[in-house]
Amino acid sequence: MGRAAYRDVVAGGRRAVEAAWTYPEPNRRYAEPAGWLAFYPGRADGCTLDGEGVRAQPGRYYGGWVTDDVVGPFKGEPGTGGW
Repeated sequence: MGRAAYRDVVAGGRRAVEAAWTYPEPNRRYAEPAGWLAFYPGRADGCTLDGEGVRAQPGRYYGGWVTDDVVGPFKGEPGTGGW
């Protein structure tokens, strides 16, 4: 996609360091999300999707949002490092 840039998120007087990322200059093939932000749910006090509290995808690197409708296994869980 290109080189990611990480952003701090400030809300309610609190700062979550590098809790969001963006691709300011993505490769042409992935131009559509240029400037959008994606958030690590595990770096926030809470995130919801359609009213359901989400769980962070396992592993410190991944930013996936896990809900009851999402079925694993998930990369980042023990034993999934070779994916």
